[in-house]
Formats: sequence, structure tokens, C-alpha cells
Amino acid sequence: MTFSLTLAFVWALAANLLAMVPSRDNHWTRAYVLIAIGIPLLGYVVYENGPWIGLVVLAAGMSVLRWPVRYLWRWIRRQSGRSKL
Repeated sequence: MTFSLTLAFVWALAANLLAMVPSRDNHWTRAYVLIAIGIPLLGYVVYENGPWIGLVVLAAGMSVLRWPVRYLWRWIRRQSGRSKL
């Protein structure tokens, strides 16, 4: 296993552990930190292992951070609906 995949595994483990700890802001601060760390890490995984493994790691990260992904998807749909008017 490459170093980038080891880091991605540690990121996923930390994300799951952080999700178990109670939070006053519904984990949004932690989600922002995980996103800020995860995006460069995803680039590193793609660089070392190729795009297919990168897509697998992206899917794993999106499953952990599903609420920010849902809100992003809703925002994109709203923005595309406004541009058509």
C-alpha cells in the first residue's frame, strides 16, 4: 500500500472518530477541516495511484461527508435554475 493510501485510510478513520464525538454545530467545523485536508490528499492519491483509485477514494470521502455533498448539489441545482431565467 502506498503512502498516499495510508494517509487516506488515516483520514477516513479520523473522520469516523470525529463523527462519534458530540458537537454543538452539527459537525460543520469538523467537516470543513476534513474537506480542507481531504482535497489535497485526494490529489496526492491520484498522483501516486492513478485516477481509478482516486475515484474510489473520492467515493469513500463523499460517503463520509454526505451532507456537505448534498448541500453542494442543491446549491448547484439552484444556481443552474436561476441562470435559465
